[in-house]
Amino acid sequence: MISFVEMENKPIYTLRQLVLYFLKLGYSGFGGPVALVGYMHRDLVEEKKWISEDDYKEGMALAQLSPGPLAAQLGIYLGFVHYGFLGATLAGIAFVLPSFFMVLAIGIAYKIYGGLPWMQAIFYGVGAAVIGIICLSAYKLTIKSISKLNVDGFKSKWILWLFYFFAGAFTVITKSEPVTLFIAAGLVYMVIKAPPKFLKSSAASFLLFLSAPTIIWVENQDRLWDIAWFFTKAGAFVFGSGLAIVPFLHGGVVTQFGWLNEKEFLDAVAVAMITPGPVVITVGFIGYLTAGVTGACIAALATFLPCYLLTVIPAPYFKKIAKNTSIKAFVDGITAAVIGALAGAVIVIAINTFTQNHSVILDIPSVIIAVVTVVALLKIKKIQEPVLILIAAVIGVVLKLFIL
Repeated sequence: MISFVEMENKPIYTLRQLVLYFLKLGYSGFGGPVALVGYMHRDLVEEKKWISEDDYKEGMALAQLSPGPLAAQLGIYLGFVHYGFLGATLAGIAFVLPSFFMVLAIGIAYKIYGGLPWMQAIFYGVGAAVIGIICLSAYKLTIKSISKLNVDGFKSKWILWLFYFFAGAFTVITKSEPVTLFIAAGLVYMVIKAPPKFLKSSAASFLLFLSAPTIIWVENQDRLWDIAWFFTKAGAFVFGSGLAIVPFLHGGVVTQFGWLNEKEFLDAVAVAMITPGPVVITVGFIGYLTAGVTGACIAALATFLPCYLLTVIPAPYFKKIAKNTSIKAFVDGITAAVIGALAGAVIVIAINTFTQNHSVILDIPSVIIAVVTVVALLKIKKIQEPVLILIAAVIGVVLKLFIL
């Protein structure tokens, strides 16, 4: 049977190995989108060498150009690289299901016990450790995708560094990651490094295909239909990393529909941060609080199905045109802006985590936990992120409930 994917090299891994990897990442990968895409690069590109650097960069570019959760889209694309639609489907399911079942279980406990007073204490430590994890991941992605932090690197890749710092600053200032910024960076770098013969080519049509349409809401009295349509919009029209979906969810879940109050919504975000897997899995927790297990399943499916389709449908075409030198320059420009924006997102999260009640007063214990996490990851080679998360959770409970 002829595959849909034109493979240059026979994969050195089986589909079963790939699925098991994403299953493990789904139940043990902490730190949100920045850390998760960093884990994929470290494990699949650097250590296992299952995925090439070019395939990874193409996946990052396509994931950022398309709406939806970044880490899930990248995982779906990497599954597609050698095993086509079946690989993409199984990788996506294996990645999402573990964290979905976790947030569903927490949601059941939340309803039974009437809230999560202990959750804030756990998150106090976990949140700080997560900052350390994603800071280190952002740094590794930066030096790998752009250049090392030295004079030669800045000189040879100064345009990419310009995109990187501009996207990072833009993210910090506006707390948003607009796709137009990434497309502009790609187009500018393509024109500078490898200008195409015809700018109005199929590549331009492809970019137009990826543009998101205007969001239109259709009123319906059926709550399950409301959940399905609202979370479909969340998955189909929200660009950026997993955290980018939070403002959109707040506007609908709290402000528009009143399904959750402010405290419940903040607890939902906390649940997503302290569980492994994609941050967007908070939709399962929200769906459960809104309409039980059925609501959780509908919310998760509606959020992840659009990003799956918007990844696998253009993937074969994207892989072909990515061989072109002009498109490679376009991908390089986008990648620099994407990673800069992710670094900016780390700063935004850190500011919110390390300040008390969003004031200018630093929460010193949180800063210490984050710094110790980074040092531990750098100095203790065999230590795993889940172990650090567990230690941080215990420290958070002790500090918040018994000392502070």
